[in-house]
Amino acid sequence: MSNTFERELEALHVKRENDSFVFKPNDIEAIFQTLLQCNFSFLLDITAIDYSEYIQKKSSRFALVYILRSEDFQTCIKLKTYLEKENLKINSISHLYQSANWAEREVYDQYGITFLNHPNLKRVLNHKEFIGHPLRKDYPTTQGQLCKRTDDLMDEMIPKLEKKGYTSHDDLMFLNLGPAHPASHGTIRTFVALEGENIISAVSEIGYLHRGFEKSCENHTYNQIIPYTDRLNYCSAILNNIAFAHTVEGMLGVDIPDRAKFIRVIIGELSRIIDHLVCLAANLVDMGALTNYWYLYNPREAVYDLLSKLTGARLTNSYMRIGGVAHDFYEGFYEDLQGCIQAIESGMSDTLALIEKNRIFHDRTQNIGVVSAKDAINRGFSGPNLRASGVAYDVRKANPYYYYDTFDFDIAIGSVGDVYDRMMVRFEEIRQSIRIIHQALKLIPQGRIKIDDRAISLPDKKDVYTNIEGLMNQFKLIYEGVKVPACEYYNSIEGANGELGFFIVSDGSGTPYKVKVRPPCFPAMAALPDMVENAMVADSVLILGSLNIIAGELDR
Repeated sequence: MSNTFERELEALHVKRENDSFVFKPNDIEAIFQTLLQCNFSFLLDITAIDYSEYIQKKSSRFALVYILRSEDFQTCIKLKTYLEKENLKINSISHLYQSANWAEREVYDQYGITFLNHPNLKRVLNHKEFIGHPLRKDYPTTQGQLCKRTDDLMDEMIPKLEKKGYTSHDDLMFLNLGPAHPASHGTIRTFVALEGENIISAVSEIGYLHRGFEKSCENHTYNQIIPYTDRLNYCSAILNNIAFAHTVEGMLGVDIPDRAKFIRVIIGELSRIIDHLVCLAANLVDMGALTNYWYLYNPREAVYDLLSKLTGARLTNSYMRIGGVAHDFYEGFYEDLQGCIQAIESGMSDTLALIEKNRIFHDRTQNIGVVSAKDAINRGFSGPNLRASGVAYDVRKANPYYYYDTFDFDIAIGSVGDVYDRMMVRFEEIRQSIRIIHQALKLIPQGRIKIDDRAISLPDKKDVYTNIEGLMNQFKLIYEGVKVPACEYYNSIEGANGELGFFIVSDGSGTPYKVKVRPPCFPAMAALPDMVENAMVADSVLILGSLNIIAGELDR
């Protein structure tokens, strides 16, 4: 072990297992205190693995996996600890990392692992009447479980109120913001206690759109999963495609052709733009700026027309493939793209002309929902929400992929971390994405759009339709799947809302043994209750909108 943090971990009897650091459960407090001292302050995710059906015998059935980044975001590490089935308990680290709070709740919900001293260990994705733990391998997937009683959330609300000194609730009004309301930006419920119009305390409930994405992945081949990724962040579906394909290609150790990389960059940045457009348009209409909504939304419709011509679908595009892309650009694509970019630039110009010096806009957005840089990192923020707090972390810069290190673009950052900064960062990121697209269009080479390997890449449709070899190749890759070497692997890209990662466990077959999404919306949503406290009801709508929570990605 050469690095400083590795020497520190070695002193705590941490061992290496492939690319993970394995520690004993009883040492968890010392391990993570040491990691904080070594500047591993960004906890990306926590998940678990049920090894009961794995090809290689493990010492224990369950393992917990912690994924962290260093403070400079250059180093990503995985830590693992094995738990005995008879004692599925471990100390919580939510007092060290605020992002661990909901992450531990999810592991408890899905695997039944108990985190001792957790402040609020209850289900987060599945409803309170749910029996069992669905990501265990022995869970019966055909068992339907309906929720028949609502959760009043008072078990969470009362302790928060008592901490604030409220022994009586007679003078407070309790109100549900969502889930069935346009301003909740998806099926999201925030239960608030009010004094007048001021929010005294808040708790959030999610899971209304939870559809078992990660469980479904365990029963489908790698290419069959790609359409499911569209349903995560459906405002930028292609970026989800790219993140998943990029991770699987990393596991296979393959490098896709340069033309495929540039296609992914161009379409990925276009997807980032339309994601930001819908976030900004919705936030502006929430504060009464309907004209701006149309200025931003109409160019988005033009992009949808382009994507429909390119992929065959407007919203859920399923354009990527393991090893490349489904097909090349159509004739006339470049002209259509230039028209879209001009429409986007015109819409942005018109919108900014109305709000940049508008006192009402400034009063509604500045110093509202403030998150400091330190707090944003500790909460696991990434993407525009983190950069708005002044932290210049972008996966495209910190860990470049697809030649992003050769493109000339700037990282947009804020200074306060309020609603205003989160919105203005997205406006600037649209400009930077357009810069990247223009450069990519000049540099895109000719050549193949997928790797030349029949064991990985799907054949061309003309071969499927005209010869038996192509038909058989297509059939085997779809129904048997790409054979991915046995390993445990995490990789990520810069999604529209931040670091979009996939942690995949392969057993060597054509179907993943486990898939875990690292959704950037999840830690942001976990922070919302604290962000809206001491704000007014009208401000809470803008705070939620500025975080750009996408329920499909949040709930999975």
